[in-house]
Amino acid sequence: MTAASAKPIEGSPAQYWDALLRPLLEKTPQLADDFMDQLRSAKLTFGDRVHCPFLRPFFLSPEDEKRVRPVAETIAELAERVTLAALEDKNLLAQFHLRPEEERLARLPAGYGMVSTASRLDAFLLPESLKFAEYNGESPAGAGYSETLGEIFSGFPVMPKFAKGYEVHAYPLSAKLLDALVMSYLDWGGTTKRPQIAIVDWKGVPTWREFEILQARFQKMGVPTVISDPRDLAFDGKKLTAHGKKIDLVYRRVLMNDIVARPTECAALVKAYTANAVCVANSFRCKIPHVKTFFAVLTDERNGALFSHGEREIIQRHVPWTRVVADVSTAHYDKPVDLLAFIRKERGNLVLKPSDEYGGTGVTLGWETSEAAWDTAIQSAISGSSAEAGGNCWIVQERIPIRREVFPWITNPGTADSSGSSARNADVPVEFKDMLVDFAPYLFRGKLAGFLTRLSATGLANVTSGGGQVPAFRVNPRN
Repeated sequence: MTAASAKPIEGSPAQYWDALLRPLLEKTPQLADDFMDQLRSAKLTFGDRVHCPFLRPFFLSPEDEKRVRPVAETIAELAERVTLAALEDKNLLAQFHLRPEEERLARLPAGYGMVSTASRLDAFLLPESLKFAEYNGESPAGAGYSETLGEIFSGFPVMPKFAKGYEVHAYPLSAKLLDALVMSYLDWGGTTKRPQIAIVDWKGVPTWREFEILQARFQKMGVPTVISDPRDLAFDGKKLTAHGKKIDLVYRRVLMNDIVARPTECAALVKAYTANAVCVANSFRCKIPHVKTFFAVLTDERNGALFSHGEREIIQRHVPWTRVVADVSTAHYDKPVDLLAFIRKERGNLVLKPSDEYGGTGVTLGWETSEAAWDTAIQSAISGSSAEAGGNCWIVQERIPIRREVFPWITNPGTADSSGSSARNADVPVEFKDMLVDFAPYLFRGKLAGFLTRLSATGLANVTSGGGQVPAFRVNPRN
């Protein structure tokens, strides 16, 4: 683009995109419907819901990425280190409040060193702050969806004109994920760079479409991959098989909660893992940093000796103060407090969460809750954290700044059937709606690889509880 033909760009990248989108929507009324059809054809559905009812990606600057990378990679490194320390120190491990069977499985040798081959941090990125809400150290979903969405938005009709004003960088994830999986397999003792992979989770889970996306991409890169329900695995004492194929590497998407709750159905997987007959990523040890008590361990002054001065500064700046709910005395930024009284008094600044749930289950936002409902939630948290509850504890966490941004939202995206297809809607209106933006860095073997970005009209941003997803692009104004 020559200087003579360039038009000055006003406002943010998002405002520039929207300025290009609005006349296109008026000129092409079927644009949103065509976009929905494209998503369904690409298997971008979560259960029967279209994954991305939004017509703009999320934009971050090179400076944003530079700000996020070292902090996210430090937290991932701390997760690895604290896990190994906890396996050597029963008092430290007790702070995670694992159930007995989870602890037994976590103590089984994995055959290689990496705790979380793939992990994700859920964060809110603002100009003046970067705060992490939790660490998903077990089986983070969405990488296949994110990459495919990035490819679709790269071909979206707005993109050619937008790219004349901004350099645009996407985040391909499947190759980096595959590299991380194979690297863990080689660390485990594998002898080929093209192991037979099995993506393992229950038939019918809403993320099954993503497994199909990843399977196709892994196979295109020359690595044979099957998708298997845990009940379809067989172990004969020497080898693990799925659909008649010997499995070298399990990309485990079935959660540890299910492995514990359904031991008979997961017996082949657990027996093969115990016998070190197959590499499993993530390892069973990843349950330790995955539970939300991990942030309580990080922010508790009692554990300060585990971290360097620089690491303690990162924790204080980017990890919200977190405690296990109990009738105890503790400290809130070095100030002694009675925890239960503090929780009752500071309702407007706190959130209660089960330590080991996902999808927003059980989360109570104090600032959206009446005093009576908050007292009920505290009592439930105390009961849930008791020894009689079997280790299913609750945490209290300080409120963190959130990001909100206006996005073009397709108000009637429709649903998909089991084949991923759907009838076209007669009318697919688009509104510009204020949304909460959850920005989640993916870490593959501890290194930043890309992002999951979720949007929600409510105070909880996750796809399971009804939110949506958009891809992230790094953008920089052209000269």
